[in-house]
Amino acid sequence: MLIDPTTPHPFAQYVAILGRGKTKQRHLTQEEARASMRMILDGQVLPEQIGAYLMLLRLKEEAPEEIAGFALATRDTLELPASLPRVDLDWSSYAGKRIQLPWFVLSVMVLVAQGTRVVMHGTEGHTAGRLYTRVIIEMLGMPVAGTLIEAATQVDARGFSYVPLEVMSPKLRSLIELRPIFGLRSPVHSFTRMINPFSAPAMMQGIFHRGFMDIHSGAARLLNQPRAAVFRGEGGEIERRPNKPTQVWMTLGSDEPIIENWPQILDDAHQPADEDMNPTRLTEVWAGRDTEPYAVASITGTLAVALRTMGRADSVDEAEAMARQMWNARDRDFLPIR
Repeated sequence: MLIDPTTPHPFAQYVAILGRGKTKQRHLTQEEARASMRMILDGQVLPEQIGAYLMLLRLKEEAPEEIAGFALATRDTLELPASLPRVDLDWSSYAGKRIQLPWFVLSVMVLVAQGTRVVMHGTEGHTAGRLYTRVIIEMLGMPVAGTLIEAATQVDARGFSYVPLEVMSPKLRSLIELRPIFGLRSPVHSFTRMINPFSAPAMMQGIFHRGFMDIHSGAARLLNQPRAAVFRGEGGEIERRPNKPTQVWMTLGSDEPIIENWPQILDDAHQPADEDMNPTRLTEVWAGRDTEPYAVASITGTLAVALRTMGRADSVDEAEAMARQMWNARDRDFLPIR
């Protein structure tokens, strides 16, 4: 691209807003965030500008208005089917696991086996040494979509689809892969969780840093998401840690968040890291041949939060009891395990 030194680049205004220094810099408005991210997704921005923009956002820390605007810009670019499928729950998975296996996948499978329609989306490979969800989904024989149209067909047929980030947005996948170049995560790691491609009425969010609770819940309110929950999950995924208390921020549309403190499930607060991280253990736990307490408590605890988020339980205690009953009654033949 030829650069005219006498004419500012159209994207330069957004870098300037973020980089004017401590006294003059400010957050982008939701519309500024939406417009600037749309320029990036449409290929109208220079690589140098993208790097400066993302790292200035990272240094400043994202605001709810920015996360909401970025998510809306991405939704604007999605190649969706003419008729959207019914999806009950949107479940994002971008962090990967390195200390415990992704037990939350079995929480999702319990829901799907009993009729809840779930779309999961995520990516893999951006951080070394992690086990990513797509590997587990493929191992369990569940569908992975090559297009959003195919994802809609899979949801109608199987009640579930895993949509890789590059299927929704190849550009965002390339931006996430900049992490080893920057040495830091960027806001892309935050707002991709909120894309919700099929406008599911309930959306689950897992974060690693406690400081992002208000950012994600605030963005959900700005997006007028009917039901959403965010909590600090194991490894940054949507997975309740049964050996620790869990604070869950739940939002209903644009209302103020409901903050609930979920109790510790297991008496022993210490849980050693899984040295093997052997994914076939998930199949053993699903089949009932492995009943290790941490695994089962993680599955039912995460399932309980999902039930509460979807409005299927009116209290923490009711959600916990319902989750245990659903796990015990699961169809062990549901998964076409490979």
